[in-house]
Amino acid sequence: MHRGRIFVVSGPSGAGKSTVLARVLSALHDVKFSASATTRQPRQGEQEGVDYYFVTTEKFKEMIAQDAFLEWAQVYSHYYGTPAGYVDDALAAGKDVLLDIDVQGARKVRQKRNDVVYLFLAPPSLQELERRLLGRHTETEERIKVRLEAARKEMSAIPEYDYLVVNEMGHVGDAALRVQSIIEAERARTTTMLKIWGDLVEPA
Repeated sequence: MHRGRIFVVSGPSGAGKSTVLARVLSALHDVKFSASATTRQPRQGEQEGVDYYFVTTEKFKEMIAQDAFLEWAQVYSHYYGTPAGYVDDALAAGKDVLLDIDVQGARKVRQKRNDVVYLFLAPPSLQELERRLLGRHTETEERIKVRLEAARKEMSAIPEYDYLVVNEMGHVGDAALRVQSIIEAERARTTTMLKIWGDLVEPA
């Protein structure tokens, strides 16, 4: 059995990562989603262990001390982190793992792991991003300004990523198909396939 790969997906709040990744996971049943641990409160509809693992700040700091995270970061006064145990177990079982993490987290993963594919999911413009955030009706105007400024900084990191997928308004299905195609193309790389089908190549 070959070892799975990590696919890191980053993008600003409001870019549509959750919707896009839900479609990808529905289409690719052999890909696992690694829910992050977070100290923020759950939003309406979010499920424990599915969307996030919701923990206290004290518990999160204990996990940091135990080196239990593949990466972790503080964002908007809350902590977010990827439990390393779940990821490593899935990879060892030959499953690919999707991580939905921010730019800070992606940089930390890059310091620890080599065999990782990085994707950035972006809105078509900051104006469209602002429209989406306003449409949520869950943020104050001041909070939205903070998120837009953060989005500018995050999008400046796009050149650090292997792939860029733009999630255009009304075309979320197309964005999901692009992400799915990237995963399938990476699986078909010769270096990956020869780990499974190495006997196809006769010694010179």
